Amino acid sequence: MPPQQSPTYWDYLRIVPLLDLQGGLGGDDAQLSEDELHFIIVHQVFELWFKLVLRELRLARDQFAADWVPERSLPHVVRHLRRVNEIFKLSAEVFGVLETLTPQDFLAFRAKLGESSGFQSFQMRQIELLLGLQAEERQRHTAVGDPIARIEQAARTSPVGDRVLQIVRQTQAEKSLRDALHSWLYRTPIQGSSPADSGDRDAVAEFLRDYRDGLERYDPRLTPDFDRFVAAEGVAAEEQPRTVRVRAAVLFIESYRELPLLAWPNTLLETVVEMEELLVLWRSRHARMVERIIGRRPGTGGSAGVSYLDATAQYRVFHEFWTARSVLVPRAYIPELKHRDFYELVEDVRTKRAGGPRP
Repeated sequence: MPPQQSPTYWDYLRIVPLLDLQGGLGGDDAQLSEDELHFIIVHQVFELWFKLVLRELRLARDQFAADWVPERSLPHVVRHLRRVNEIFKLSAEVFGVLETLTPQDFLAFRAKLGESSGFQSFQMRQIELLLGLQAEERQRHTAVGDPIARIEQAARTSPVGDRVLQIVRQTQAEKSLRDALHSWLYRTPIQGSSPADSGDRDAVAEFLRDYRDGLERYDPRLTPDFDRFVAAEGVAAEEQPRTVRVRAAVLFIESYRELPLLAWPNTLLETVVEMEELLVLWRSRHARMVERIIGRRPGTGGSAGVSYLDATAQYRVFHEFWTARSVLVPRAYIPELKHRDFYELVEDVRTKRAGGPRP
């Protein structure tokens, strides 16, 4: 039997088929201007990065959607979310490459785009859905309507529209990273108490009361913000008890982050906040690039252009992680920690036997 032949670099990466994908609507990149080829390549690069971001977000989501999240899995998730963060950093820099396109260069082929627009990037819409961007949050800051409906409309005239709709609808049906993290945070032992414990509600209420006392001593001006935060204002009544416990867990992890079993949960929260910050910066960088090239004219897809892009930078998915920072206090003012040994390093099996999952 002849020895198996080693694949070539170009076969493994499918370089030849990849290089055949920059021909635009005509399918022949020789018929494109250098500027149009540049425009196509840069946007395809974005979409390839988006594909990897979606893969990494699903990995993180799946870990935290489980009923039991072992402590040893947190470093693994953090490593993959940090990859997402580096992708957002790098892709924001790619706008600099796009800005080598002058306004007149772009106008030379803009008509070819018709009504197509980055607004139709279904992978960016998938990222928003998978992160957990709420429809109310979108509506509060932008008035462009449901972007999924816009994609559905555009899909009617696309030869691959059915496939695009299938992909988007599958993502709509998935659990979001935000929901998975909230489920994990809800199970966080607070002062040694877990949701399954009979006195858990009282334990959480006592922690929040003691925390508020410390905040009042540190800076009473912040107590109204704290009261609104823990009251879960704007959350449906049936969801408020769960939301209050999630928010208490964020404060607890932030307050005692030096403890062995809270150090990685705190690192995870920091990584998620950084991820959203980098997405916001990516959106802002996108808006400045567009303004530099087309000014304040309407976007090709019918959006308001730059003003719409600026508004998207106001979106926040992980509200609890951001808002908690407004009411954090120095170490001297946090409540006395109870059951310190509960947060020391133990084997996962011993943890399970002790009464349920940790963060």
